[in-house]
Order: sequence, then C-alpha cells, then structure tokens
Amino acid sequence: MMFAIAFPAIDPIAIEFGPIAIRWYALAYIAGLMLGWHYVKFLCARPPHAMRDTDVDDFLVWATLGVVLGGRLGYVAFYKPLYYLAHPAEIFMVWHGGMAFHGGALGVILAIILFSHRRKLDLFAVGDAVCCAVPIGLFFGRIANFINGELFGRVAPDVPWAMVFPAGGPEPRHPSQLYQAGLEGLALVVVLALMWRVPAIRNRKGTIAGTFLIGYGIARVIGELFRQPDAHLGFLVGGATMGQLLSVPLFAAGGLVIWWAGKRRPRV
Repeated sequence: MMFAIAFPAIDPIAIEFGPIAIRWYALAYIAGLMLGWHYVKFLCARPPHAMRDTDVDDFLVWATLGVVLGGRLGYVAFYKPLYYLAHPAEIFMVWHGGMAFHGGALGVILAIILFSHRRKLDLFAVGDAVCCAVPIGLFFGRIANFINGELFGRVAPDVPWAMVFPAGGPEPRHPSQLYQAGLEGLALVVVLALMWRVPAIRNRKGTIAGTFLIGYGIARVIGELFRQPDAHLGFLVGGATMGQLLSVPLFAAGGLVIWWAGKRRPRV
C-alpha cells in the first residue's frame, strides 16, 4: 500500500465578488510584478545605477506586456501550435490558462532591449537589475501552480512526501511545483543577490543576466526530471521534455552574455 500526503485542496479562486473572481494565479503575477518592481528600484539606487526611479516605474508596464504577451504567444507556439492554428480566436483567451516561461522570457528580453534603446540606458546594466527580480515572479508562479494542482510531478510511490493530485490519478506524485519554486525561485534569487553584493561582478555589466539565464536553464532541466511531461507532448528527443529542450538555448545565450560582459571594460 502506497503512502501519500493529502493534497491541500485550496480553492483556485482567492477572492470572489459576485460574478468577479480573482484567482491565485492572477495574484501570483501581481505579487511577482509588484515585488520585483520595488526590488529593481532598490537595486538601481546603488551603483551602477542602471535606471532612475521614473525609468523603473515606466518599465513595469513594458515588463507586464512582455510577460503576458510573450508568455501566451510562447505557449501557443511551443506547446500547441496546431491546435491554435485551428482555433485562432482562442489565442487571446488567456483566462483559459496556458502560459510559457520561455515565451515570457523572450517577451521581457525584447522589452529590455527596446526600453533601453528608447531611454538610452545601458542594456546590460538594465538586464542585470531586471534578472535579479525575475525569480521572485517564478517563485509565486510555481506556488500558484501547486495551489491549482497543475503541472504536477511524476509518479513517486517511494517518496515519503509524495502527493495524490486531483487531476493526476490515484498514484502519489512528486510535488514538483514546490521543487521548481525552490530552484527557479528561492535558490536563484539568493545566488543573484549574493552576486550583486560583489562590486566587481555588479560593475561587469551582463554577468548577472548571463548567470540568470544559465541558472534558470539548470533549474528547469533539473525540475523537469521530476515533473510529469505535458500529456499532449510526452517525452521528446532523447527522452527530454519540451521544457528541457527550450532551456538549451538559455545556456548558449547566458554563456554568450557572460563572454560579452568579460570583453567589455568594467565601468563604475
């Protein structure tokens, strides 16, 4: 007989006012953006002063659009392209769920590039500050995944903390959302914060952003080892999951950014 911890069934709807329902997932996005916004302001108040307060305030709108539009379009393109080609109107129905971090990352990267160019800011300095805050949103997002009982882990009959998820059948599974919250969120935000405290690293602009890309790629690849693959995709090339395959370019991009940061002359 398999042992499993009871899944804490939490209502996905956090607040309800008549026909208006606010879900934990929406609150996770709001919490990530708001806390990230204040954290970036805190970082930018110190050398190398990547942005002024007004710049950070304005960038919040750009970041929000990058996360939402990029995350949605990334899910459409990476996970269900044929379905949405057949049902194009549903692309805009974000309330039905379906967001992809890798798409959101591309959206935020594009936002950083365009915003930095428009405001004549140092692209890599802005990227460093923003990347330090991204794991905050990742943490809350994974906690929301757990509350929703979605993106659960693989069957784990011998793991003492395994859980039976309502949508995952009767088998106990890894609570992989919590693993990913710890790796992609807590661990990564601590590593980047410690790096930021070292002036030599902070002033070599781009090093922290590159480390974030590599660090997230590592965390995602590890997390996917415990997460159940998407039912409509399953295992892909070499037994890898879509999340793992999409993380491979992050390693290359992160290494390239760190290499470029090393070639630039550090400026205080």
